[in-house]
Amino acid sequence: MPRTKKSWTEKLHDSKGHPTVAPVTGAMRRRWGEGVMVIAAPVEVDEIMRTVRRGRLITIDLIRARLAAKHGADFACPMTTGIFAWIAAHAAAEAEAAGKKRITPYWRTLKARGELNGKYPGGIDNVRARLEAEGFTIAQRGQRFFVEDFEKRLVES
Repeated sequence: MPRTKKSWTEKLHDSKGHPTVAPVTGAMRRRWGEGVMVIAAPVEVDEIMRTVRRGRLITIDLIRARLAAKHGADFACPMTTGIFAWIAAHAAAEAEAAGKKRITPYWRTLKARGELNGKYPGGIDNVRARLEAEGFTIAQRGQRFFVEDFEKRLVES
């Protein structure tokens, strides 16, 4: 029997046993450093992204800091946090396409230094249009796009 592909919403709610909090060991120590790391559940990342109100922004690093504090860890996994934000964004776009009005405002979640995430639904054009509609100014630097003065609009950590 062929396997059916999971929807983004199903992926968002599939925790795969996370959150997991454990010391960093072995080869991971060279990449991530010493300490205790949390791998959050996708819905935890989505919950934080949902709290960002119009006119405010958050970065993946701020999400990671909140997750680490919540779980008593030194830091949250950068890789899975980014992946889970991507899943949350696609689940929100899926919900919007199904007619839902209140979705996770994924366009307000930025990469480091205020960079727009081109891997979110609709790419840079969609994220940029949504941010500009909320009054943010977007600047292009080379091939990348950033919210100007994003630091002034960040949510409190």
